[in-house]
Amino acid sequence: MAEPPQKPMLQKPPGYRDPSVLVQQPPTQPYRKPVMPPSMYPRKKRRSCCRSCCCCLCVLIFLILCVLILAGALSYLWFGPKIPVFHLQSFRIPRFNVTAKPDGTYLKAQTVLRVEVKNPNQKLGLYYGGTDVDISLGRGGGIELGSDSLPGFTQGKKNVTSLKVTTEVRDELVEDGEGAELRSGYRSKSLVVKVKVRTSVGAIIQGWKVGRVRVNVECGEVAMKEVEGGEMPKCKINLLRCVTLHPVVLDYIRLIIWIRIHEFTQFMSLKRARFLSKNG
Repeated sequence: MAEPPQKPMLQKPPGYRDPSVLVQQPPTQPYRKPVMPPSMYPRKKRRSCCRSCCCCLCVLIFLILCVLILAGALSYLWFGPKIPVFHLQSFRIPRFNVTAKPDGTYLKAQTVLRVEVKNPNQKLGLYYGGTDVDISLGRGGGIELGSDSLPGFTQGKKNVTSLKVTTEVRDELVEDGEGAELRSGYRSKSLVVKVKVRTSVGAIIQGWKVGRVRVNVECGEVAMKEVEGGEMPKCKINLLRCVTLHPVVLDYIRLIIWIRIHEFTQFMSLKRARFLSKNG
């Protein structure tokens, strides 16, 4: 007998998987966050905190300055502070000798002067530190007659104090031409005197001593006969070694400041009255 015809073998389609065969799946990798660029990171709040602290500190300092300025203005109006007034009260040369020697001309002199210090304040006392006084002759103060140091002292209200200064020079070498001028000037009382005073001044308020300001005072460039004739020239005051102020100029500045504060007070009173009238 003939064999029956065989069925043709069917081919598996592409991508066919046999269900009886276990398929091993590849291991899954852990999930990772996407990496963001640095510019996309959120900013921290530290800068804003520092900025707020700086602003609060600046506002606090401004308020403290305003309070201090207001307190100073009120104190100024109440006490009306004035700087002390210095006068060259007297000047004498008890001993004066110019000697010409083979090796030069020498000066030997002794001077006695008084400087008057006046406290013009009615509500403030003043206290002074150590005082140094230099005395010289000539328009430019070229010939030194010595110096003296005085201890500190205090002044009450509307008080006048006289400071006595004594100096002496021995065998001070001067030029020959200056020696002749000194002799003739001493005989005619035309020698020009110059006095420099260096001290510090502070205020006394209700028994409390309040700070001190360095003060330089220049008295003189006046002739001896003018001082001996009874004149008391007013001295020029140099505050803090940078601004030279005459007492008249200081009084003018004080008046201008008082006027400005008075105008500001009137302006604020007017504003307050308008505010109360609108809300009343």
